[in-house]
Amino acid sequence: MHAPGTLPGGAGETRRRRLAVARLYLICTATPGGRELERVLPDAIAGGVDIVQLRDKGLAQSDLTRVAERACRLCQELGALFIVNDHPQIAIKVQADGVHVGQGDLPPAAVRELIGGEALLGLSTHTPQQVDAAAAAGEGPAGVDYIGVGPVFATPTKPGRRPVGTDLVRHAAASRQLPFFAIGGIEAENVMSVLGAGARRVAVVRAIADADDPMRAARQLREALDHQLVEHSARAEPSRTAA
Repeated sequence: MHAPGTLPGGAGETRRRRLAVARLYLICTATPGGRELERVLPDAIAGGVDIVQLRDKGLAQSDLTRVAERACRLCQELGALFIVNDHPQIAIKVQADGVHVGQGDLPPAAVRELIGGEALLGLSTHTPQQVDAAAAAGEGPAGVDYIGVGPVFATPTKPGRRPVGTDLVRHAAASRQLPFFAIGGIEAENVMSVLGAGARRVAVVRAIADADDPMRAARQLREALDHQLVEHSARAEPSRTAA
């Protein structure tokens, strides 16, 4: 077994191929919706979740490590990528697929130094300047692999942070530099407005983690994402044919 920074050649390429086709990203605590991970993740992944991020600011590092080990094992068994929020050393220890950091966390270049080039690295962005900076850095060896863009709508998971609306989604979509996941208050009832702004991927917390039926909630979001992809491909086809 290998840690992210010491994986054999090709592991990073495989992860990035999986990231490129990922559409639905679930961020959850150690007890999503007050339930054990084992009661939520299998249904969520079966419903269409491609990536799971463990983000739990309330746990001590030792407890978070134990939960991350369970979550990583589940994701490996079920075919989802597993990301650890804000703790590169935990990601290395449990052999996660990558790390996600915020603007106030350890700088991405420092995280990349720790996890190596085979692991995925994600970064939260909240302004056009941050999106552009991440895109520029993504072109180098210390860059990030994807960004989160938001919060699009108000969400209790980010208290005190004003929603950015869909304008930032449009900006990220226009840059076309990095894969991005729109995030923040997204659910089945409003996801179409986010997709209409140019998002091809979304990340959610409560919409799946707090749902009575995580599989159904994931499936609803995934169907919207897949329908949008089909429509986008259909619109692009005539121009390719004409060319």
